[in-house]
Amino acid sequence: MISVADLAASLGGGLLSLAVDVPGAEVDDLTLAEPGQGVVGQRGDLVLGVGVDRVEAAADLLRAAADAGAGGLVLRRALARRRTLRDLAQRRRLPLLELADHASWAHTVWLLRGVLDRAASAVGPGRAEAPVHDDLFALADAIAAVVDAPVTIEDPHSRVLAYSSRQDVTDPARVSTIVGRRVPEEVLASLRARGVFRRLARSSEPVFVPADPSGTLPRLVVPVRAGGEWLGSVWALVEERPPAEVVSEVTRTASLVALHLLRLRAQADLGRRLTADRLRVALSGTSSGADDWLPEGPWRVVCLGGPADASPENVLDLWESVCRRHSWHQPLLATLDGRVYAVLRADGAVPGTWVWLRTVVEEAASEGLGLTAAAGHAAYSAGELARARAEAAEAERSRGRLPVAGIEELWAAVTVERAAAALREGALLGPVEALRRHDAERGTGYLATLAAWLDHPGEPALAARLLHVHPNTLRYRMGRITALPELEGTDLSDPETRLALRLQLAVLATSH
Repeated sequence: MISVADLAASLGGGLLSLAVDVPGAEVDDLTLAEPGQGVVGQRGDLVLGVGVDRVEAAADLLRAAADAGAGGLVLRRALARRRTLRDLAQRRRLPLLELADHASWAHTVWLLRGVLDRAASAVGPGRAEAPVHDDLFALADAIAAVVDAPVTIEDPHSRVLAYSSRQDVTDPARVSTIVGRRVPEEVLASLRARGVFRRLARSSEPVFVPADPSGTLPRLVVPVRAGGEWLGSVWALVEERPPAEVVSEVTRTASLVALHLLRLRAQADLGRRLTADRLRVALSGTSSGADDWLPEGPWRVVCLGGPADASPENVLDLWESVCRRHSWHQPLLATLDGRVYAVLRADGAVPGTWVWLRTVVEEAASEGLGLTAAAGHAAYSAGELARARAEAAEAERSRGRLPVAGIEELWAAVTVERAAAALREGALLGPVEALRRHDAERGTGYLATLAAWLDHPGEPALAARLLHVHPNTLRYRMGRITALPELEGTDLSDPETRLALRLQLAVLATSH
């Protein structure tokens, strides 16, 4: 089963979107509605209102599908946005989805079937995309035969998704592209300077790119679009501008490529959602079956951070992009309790490991991205992931200004935080609360003075420097503090007393 909301999100708002959402609604199959024959779906079906073009007929189908226990109904956008149908769907608690007016029902069925098959198989990330990738390679071969030239199919970020078996005519840029599965940066810079990507993003018209003085051969570039959205492009390494009829044929074939790219994206989106859902469950303490899809352990659970004003969803998207850019192609990321977590292998230094992530964060700091990472101790079984996640959250709270750190580096700060957390549950004992009131009422700085003095025993010059005062001023303030009636009988030379005071000061520091 897959939730209706996830299914709609997998195909993207440009093609299919929710008109009426019913939280918790799920589907596991498709039904092409034939109201005249009594075919209106059954429990768990997503009913497709093919041919339904009147409000009255749509309302009748909606009622019948709801009575049958169907999981949702798809209507053309113009119908699905009618207030009467939306209100009816709300009352009958049937999710209503709107299909873009330009979309083909046949193509939509093909895309939906691929997503539902992926959800039903519940395979590991990457495996279900293989057939779609195979089809893309076949299309690349077909286009190469039409244009009589080597071909690559690329996404909007210039990552190579497929290429033709024929690569007899080539240049250094094409070799680097095929080997690295990405267009070299210097070639991208040249293409940007010539306005190629700007034209691809804005227009459906093919682009002929003449030879470059650096030795790059001419290219015919055909944008791949669906519903106005730029999904990628077809690149053919030609010797000269192809005839108009050849360009027209390649453009027609690009519409098939668009369908495959939509399906590939839908399956990839669904794969990420399924992985995130399973990861959340495992991090929450339910580890049953996690060994079947997790990489080989032990693991480190890491709390990931980003820009201070970014939402958890935006931080997740940022980390998804960063991980993939640094070659972790199937990152294990999820949001939980308002934080973003990753599960990495504890050993090794390859992408997807703790050592690798530390390097990524350090590089990001030099680029001004503001990424952070804090890890708990290693988990040696799936049952320990919840403990490791709790430690990662503690490490994040105690990380301070360190961009990346493990709990083994932060143990002292984490220990103090644990003790302070226990103290927050009751009233503070001793003189600290009286000092706080004195500061609040008279504008003194007794709490900060006492904290600096406790942190640097026997080093008044260092303590004074941290407070930006003269050492004599520090001594004067400490004399005033010890003379207060509330501190009568308090022995500041006693180690236990000093520890208790410092913990209470830590509580106040984090409470204001």
